[in-house]
Amino acid sequence: MNRARLTVPILAVLLIAAVVAFFVATSGGATHTSAASSSAVSLKQTSLGSVLVDANGRTLYLFEGDRPNVSTLSAAGQAIWPPFTSKAKPAAMGAADAALIGTIPGSGQVTYKGHPLYYYVGDQQSGQTTGQGLNQFGARWYVLSAAGSAITSPGTSTSQNTSSTYGY
Repeated sequence: MNRARLTVPILAVLLIAAVVAFFVATSGGATHTSAASSSAVSLKQTSLGSVLVDANGRTLYLFEGDRPNVSTLSAAGQAIWPPFTSKAKPAAMGAADAALIGTIPGSGQVTYKGHPLYYYVGDQQSGQTTGQGLNQFGARWYVLSAAGSAITSPGTSTSQNTSSTYGY
């Protein structure tokens, strides 16, 4: 009976590791930590409304567990939610507000209105918002509006993930 009690948690940890490895592998191993020399913050119309995206149209998210201009996401969390980083302050395109864009010193993680920005590995195409509202790694994840506020509505996203089985 004690052996069965130990086996279940071990299997759960192995399952979590397999899911993380799957998402990293299916994202081509790329963590999308910067948008190359054309890094920029822009807006794209999605089922959730107009949301922040990078220069390639990849949706950017905020983590409710972060503090202003401070990322609190664990290394394990960054495997699923890679930070959007840049060596220089990215440009603002379209209706994005250049005054709201910054970077966290030392890490180069891009911020918008003080929110550190992240990608979600489950978003495989420009404008996808499959990470919207997920509760992973201790808090919820939301897309941002042009004003830098979290858009908390579930919208009509084509999200395949509405809950997490591997969050912390």
